[in-house]
Amino acid sequence: MTYSNKLRRQICYEAARAMYFRHETEYYRAKQKAARRVCRGWVKPADLPSNAEIRDEILLLARLHEGERRTDNLRRMRLVALRLMRMLARFRPRLIGSTLTGHIRTGSDIDIHVFSDSLEAVLAALDEQMLFYDVEHKRVRKDGEERVYTHVHVKDEFPVELTIYPACMYNHVFKSSITGKPIERASIAELQQFLEEEYPDLSVDAALHDMEDQPDRFQLYTALLLPLENVKQSPKYHPEGDVLYHSLQVFDLACDELPYDEEFLLAALLHDCGKGIDPSDHVGAALEALDGFITERTAWLIEHHMEAHRIFDGTIGARAHRRLRQNESYEDLLLLSQCDRAGRSPGVETTSLEDAIEYLRQLAYDNG
Repeated sequence: MTYSNKLRRQICYEAARAMYFRHETEYYRAKQKAARRVCRGWVKPADLPSNAEIRDEILLLARLHEGERRTDNLRRMRLVALRLMRMLARFRPRLIGSTLTGHIRTGSDIDIHVFSDSLEAVLAALDEQMLFYDVEHKRVRKDGEERVYTHVHVKDEFPVELTIYPACMYNHVFKSSITGKPIERASIAELQQFLEEEYPDLSVDAALHDMEDQPDRFQLYTALLLPLENVKQSPKYHPEGDVLYHSLQVFDLACDELPYDEEFLLAALLHDCGKGIDPSDHVGAALEALDGFITERTAWLIEHHMEAHRIFDGTIGARAHRRLRQNESYEDLLLLSQCDRAGRSPGVETTSLEDAIEYLRQLAYDNG
């Protein structure tokens, strides 16, 4: 290997590491910073790796760090893309980017182009599916011309970025910022055919049907929590107000204590979700609604959170207390109770429900 090739390889590796670990998001900045780090001086343009070389190095890092989980996620991301594209079929969606090409890594978006002259129509279709999203109008200067791109960031099982183009651009040939060539893209029919060829053991329609029968658990949590905003509580015991506001306070307090314990945080956020179903037995209602969507530990914490209050009040019987102490999550139950009792302050600023769900979703993704 010549010095030039070795230098190019080192710069490529450093730039790829910066992008894989999300220290940089743009190829140009990543390679410039990598070059300064490796050479500590001026670098000939010929020694700088191409965007495609950096992308391929990122893929190698993803395979190294993520292993089989990456392969499983890629297939799941492609199915999620197809499901969402079917929901948006009237806007003639096209899948592009790493989910289609396979160059994904932890945190990758599902990138989809949709074509509509009405942003409101696209958002209405997302609202029908009870999906959370943010709208971003991004100014980009390219070829001496400033353009505004509209992105809709959908918070699904995996993050999705919809880019909205006018309907007349449906046949426009988009160029890749990495290769300069026309980007690969797939329509609904093309993506389904691709999945059938790529995964011959997979029944695409059956997999999508299963996804409908087994909804995304975070959407279920949202559906159970949203109505709690209209469930009022006794001011004597809950001066803070409605059940959702209380639940978000408890969630924030739980995050302060055990920020990476998804099971504990779910128990904190969902412990009172049954109050929107059956206030007379909110624990039983919660456990029934969440059956199959939470772990045994989370269910145990929710099931016994009312008994934990009696521990602090000194009203629990010795036998019941002994039974609880025998569980390995006993200390966590006491902590949950402390958060529950403290989460009753009027006027406290809390995390939004949307952000709480997104935090838990990202935590689950990071933990595989």
